[in-house]
Amino acid sequence: MKEFDENAAAAARDRQDQLTKPPGSLGRLEELAVFMAGWQGRERPVIERAQVLVFAGNHGVTAQGVNPFPVEVTAQMVENFRNGGAAINQLCRLAGAGLQVIALDLDRPTGDFTRGMAMEVDELVAAIQTGKNAVDPQADVILLGEMGIGNSTVAAALAAATFGGSAADWVGPGTGADDEVLARKIAAVETGLKRHKGAATAASILGSYGGREQAAICGAVIRARELGIPVILDGFICSAAAGVLLVNDKNALDHCLIGHESAEPGHRRLIAVMQKKPVVTLDMRLGEGSGAAVALMILRAALECHNGMATFAEAGIG
Repeated sequence: MKEFDENAAAAARDRQDQLTKPPGSLGRLEELAVFMAGWQGRERPVIERAQVLVFAGNHGVTAQGVNPFPVEVTAQMVENFRNGGAAINQLCRLAGAGLQVIALDLDRPTGDFTRGMAMEVDELVAAIQTGKNAVDPQADVILLGEMGIGNSTVAAALAAATFGGSAADWVGPGTGADDEVLARKIAAVETGLKRHKGAATAASILGSYGGREQAAICGAVIRARELGIPVILDGFICSAAAGVLLVNDKNALDHCLIGHESAEPGHRRLIAVMQKKPVVTLDMRLGEGSGAAVALMILRAALECHNGMATFAEAGIG
């Protein structure tokens, strides 16, 4: 497993201090350049190949009335992605990223976690492997997103099972739940937490609550870490999925950036407990990797300044 290269990071920090600007004046852009240098193992990191993976899945917990939209919308949105009509398509084009959409057994939703396991072991293993297999070893950065009616309820359950707290701490409106639907979401998560209170490992938490796209996100994060490829996570659902890996390894997400702070209420709490800092905060809550794609543009800006600016010596200043 590839680790962060402290020597390359130190060289990048030294370069930042020599560029034609007051030290630290580019703020987070400087931090991002050093982050990329450490994971790429070179003073001047580049992004020539950015891969966006959007995983899609359906969820049995929708039987509890936790979403205002029918599960058929998942497949319809996947088709929209493939036809180039979604927000993520436009953002990928602008950000210079290749998009791959992977649907996981949409015609076979996971189990309703209020009544039993969401996924049996073989289903869980298959979904994780799908995520691992999707990662391009030649990518310089991986962006992760998701699509799945009902998956904000799943994300709330995953967050509560991983980091503690009540259902109400983590449940939010998702795709636009009214008060009645929101109450059903909280009730579903509360029921699930009671049923699966013994889940204490990443695998058991994922298997208890699902879904396949969350498991695939975990697989992609694991594989990217093995290869030393930096990852940009999208919003609440994507962060909650990856956060499960911290149960087994507190350093499992060292190579990951949180692309944006979602408007979904639980995401700020989740970011804080994960000890991360989002790249941007734009009150977005769309999912599908959209916030990660916007963050990629900021990351590219950071590297353009880092690599292209002149040093004081080169500019003959000082």
